Amino acid sequence: MQSMSTLHLRNGTVEQKRKEIKAYFLDSFNTYESLFSCLASDSAFYERPEKLRHPLIFYFGHTATFFINKLVLAKIINERINPKFESLFAIGVDEMSWDDLNDENYDWPTVDEVRRYRDQVRTLMCDLIDTLSFSMPIDWENPMWPIIMGIEHERIHLETSSVLIRQLPLSSIKPNEDWPACTQFETDETAIPINALMTVPAAEITSNKTTEDSYYGWDNEYGELKQQVASFKASRFLVSNGEFLAFVKDGGYTNAEYWEKEGNEWREYTKARHPVFWVKTDEGYKYRSMLQEIALPLDWPVDVNYHEAKAFCNYKSKESGLSIRLPTENEWFAMREHAGVIEEVYSDGFNIGLGKYASSEPVNINESGEFFDVVGNVWQWTETPIYPFDGFKVHPLYDDFTTPTFDNKHNLIKGGSWISTGNEATKNSRYAFRRHFFQHAGFRYVQSDSMVKVNDFDYESDTQVSQYSEFHYGDEYHGVPNFAKASAAFCIEMATRAGINTNKALDLGCAVGRSTFELAKYFESVDGIDFSARFVKTAFDMQERGEIRYHLIEEGELTSFKSRKLNSLCLADVADKVHFAQGDACNLKPQFTGYDLIFMGNLIDRVYSPRKVLSDISERLNEGGLLIIASPFTWLEDYTERSEWLGGYKDENGETLSSTQALENALSGQFSRVNAPVEIPFVIRETKRKYQHTLSEFNVFRKNQL
Repeated sequence: MQSMSTLHLRNGTVEQKRKEIKAYFLDSFNTYESLFSCLASDSAFYERPEKLRHPLIFYFGHTATFFINKLVLAKIINERINPKFESLFAIGVDEMSWDDLNDENYDWPTVDEVRRYRDQVRTLMCDLIDTLSFSMPIDWENPMWPIIMGIEHERIHLETSSVLIRQLPLSSIKPNEDWPACTQFETDETAIPINALMTVPAAEITSNKTTEDSYYGWDNEYGELKQQVASFKASRFLVSNGEFLAFVKDGGYTNAEYWEKEGNEWREYTKARHPVFWVKTDEGYKYRSMLQEIALPLDWPVDVNYHEAKAFCNYKSKESGLSIRLPTENEWFAMREHAGVIEEVYSDGFNIGLGKYASSEPVNINESGEFFDVVGNVWQWTETPIYPFDGFKVHPLYDDFTTPTFDNKHNLIKGGSWISTGNEATKNSRYAFRRHFFQHAGFRYVQSDSMVKVNDFDYESDTQVSQYSEFHYGDEYHGVPNFAKASAAFCIEMATRAGINTNKALDLGCAVGRSTFELAKYFESVDGIDFSARFVKTAFDMQERGEIRYHLIEEGELTSFKSRKLNSLCLADVADKVHFAQGDACNLKPQFTGYDLIFMGNLIDRVYSPRKVLSDISERLNEGGLLIIASPFTWLEDYTERSEWLGGYKDENGETLSSTQALENALSGQFSRVNAPVEIPFVIRETKRKYQHTLSEFNVFRKNQL
């Protein structure tokens, strides 16, 4: 099976491109389902081969719901297919430690139910691609962009799901002729390709991908890069299983001196003694490919995480007396150019994109200049933690694709693997994983005396997130108290007056989390939920580290550095009482329920369906519980279509309908107003000399007893 290459977005007519996009979508959708046909039974869908990821049933549904959720967000479709599925399968940032992976929180549907759902999505997508009005070329603002985004997203999960299948027990999978493994390999140690260091000359690495580029890109690919790379030497081959075997036999997994601090902690915790896809037997090692076990192919590339690759380099340095390490991202680019691999999209001549096998192959097959496997076979770990290029900005439809990984904990992998398709098989692709994670990834090593510069992005450089951090954690301005603190104090005062239980509260639209922490002074458990993963990551960082750092605009390009600590805010003692999660207020997961108080701060006029939020929220609040809604009622079509506004307009009779009255109308029957609306001011700092003063109206309702 060979999957299609990513699409050229600038050439051809609208009708030509429409046909190409439909073929590209169907190729992706069908190939993805073919991968899951490798599971031996429906029960395999519910296994979790990797404890930091969801069971496979989640990923089977996730890529389909992604299409729907993004199209709703883009306002291309108005109706959901299955709101329950589109909440349950929505959040796939499962490698982040704040993601909720408790099995008790999930009531997974049957495989047949998900198959039927995928059929519905396939039909809708084909009809939409056939009829959607768009123009050429296709860029970020084009209506077709979210569709292509969904296709490229599914191709990422094609690869990551294949890794999970590779980690399942053999009893849970079955052979599949559509996914053939390479049969060429050596088991004789004397036949291992002998590696050698080849010189790569100094080079200037530049990149300036814009939103008018010919090929789809994720946010981290855009922006400007210009850097000089000194000459270095790189291994001719990827490190093979045979070459790595020497490290294993020499006690590499039992000698702590080869391992970096983080890697040694991983080694001790996991008790690893060999690569995860090696199987130790009485007769020696076997090798686990995606669908079978074979004798250890000594001439295939080894599959390891960053820690193992780094430990091997340290071992190699001691053994050779040379300075051996992993390449940087820019050194990989320099090697690629020196080897003559200049194509924008990789396909023929490499083991990539399912063009050859559903497995690796020998490291001495795919030659480019003096090097082999410059791209393909397996991804190659680098020393470079992912960072943003100058001019980086997020796409509004997927603001959390990369930003949660700007933490110096996610290293870039380059070059693609045998199953890397679409955007993954392009020269500009930039994917990063936590250093202990496994992909179809190996490495090559370099010899260089140049120091590796690690980019320090351990502060919020994103203007919007920095402003929210200051708004929530900053000082009072012009005599107006901090709004997040004042909001929580108001909620606690109302809860005290009403005499409600103090077990559990929900801060819906929590942003970067200050009000969530403040509510935990009174409640035993507080959930903070926000749509933006960037905001939730900041909240989690504050919880985990007790401190956040960010920059504020002073004037023009001048900024000031700020640091806020939970200790100084008298909130450190309540940090273990809060839990942050990413979620859509219009489509929350079912486990978020049983609350004594729900606070929605400046949220209701920023969601795409306020009525949906209000109709759903009642089921999540205990009888007698309080619902407190604060809003300046600044209705804007950028956030909420005019037809969805609660108020702020004249009705069909020409009568003025205020948002306050509309809110009360929407909640009547199930809720009773507690008191008259109360206005609380807030000030937003824009620059050193520019501030925005606003009033937020607080409405308090109590859920009626049945």
